[in-house]
Amino acid sequence: MSSGWPNLSDLIVDKTADAPVGLVGAPLNMGSVTPGRCDLAPALLRATFRRIGRYDIETGRELQTSIADHGDVPIAGLSIEEATPSIVAACKASVERHRLTLLVGGNNAVTRPGVHALGLPLDKVGLITLDAHFDMRDTSQGLGNGNPVRALRDDGMPGKNIAQVGLAPFANSQEMHRDAVEGGHFVATIGDVWREGILVLMSHALHRLDHCEAVVVDCDIDVIDRSQFPGAPGARPGGMMSHTFFQAVRALAAHPKVRIVDLTEWDPPLDPTDLSALTAARWVAECIAGFEAR
Repeated sequence: MSSGWPNLSDLIVDKTADAPVGLVGAPLNMGSVTPGRCDLAPALLRATFRRIGRYDIETGRELQTSIADHGDVPIAGLSIEEATPSIVAACKASVERHRLTLLVGGNNAVTRPGVHALGLPLDKVGLITLDAHFDMRDTSQGLGNGNPVRALRDDGMPGKNIAQVGLAPFANSQEMHRDAVEGGHFVATIGDVWREGILVLMSHALHRLDHCEAVVVDCDIDVIDRSQFPGAPGARPGGMMSHTFFQAVRALAAHPKVRIVDLTEWDPPLDPTDLSALTAARWVAECIAGFEAR
């Protein structure tokens, strides 16, 4: 334990350890709508762990859960299609050993292989996205970070198994919105978050997925207001406040059916400060705090 400053790095153990939580890095960078360096995110996240303490003054509890680090999937330079089998295999290895897996992208295309790593029929898997976008772009030109939800629908995931929260004005098309609603998605805009409260919406989303055996949570970091997370190329002014995002993540990680929580679309060079890195590392703390509340 660190002398005088217990921090997240204390909780990291080797991937072979008997730990409740696993960590998988998936530095996927190909196929992004906006070219960038999302592949740098997993390494910077790990380097920031020492700056995030383990004691939550709001609850009076110190995080205790070990996190087995499975390292990064070796996918440098690979297309999404080429990288998918390796990401699926790495996530599957973590899911089989741990009750919760934290999947760190890379761009948002890592969500689809994360879902498939559960090894369940897609009608038994739920997906909750915290995202400014529907990610329902057409797949006819191949996979990308703008279409993982569409790709999962094409794979056979029923729309009733998908809940999407934090959708932003002037960041989506009418066609995508219509397709999501007609397909049965639970849809909550950022305005709904302000009006109803994030914990109410998280409860609604989880209730809608009661019929699912397992749930994957996709945290596309561009759901956060750009002023509070400048390292997300898709983030815009008017997004979710970081404290609201943290509330949502903790509430979702506390649910026993949640098996994977991912963090995607963080492009470190876009933020010359440490704000985005500290926010991303706090995401890990909130996931663990939620998990320990199960």
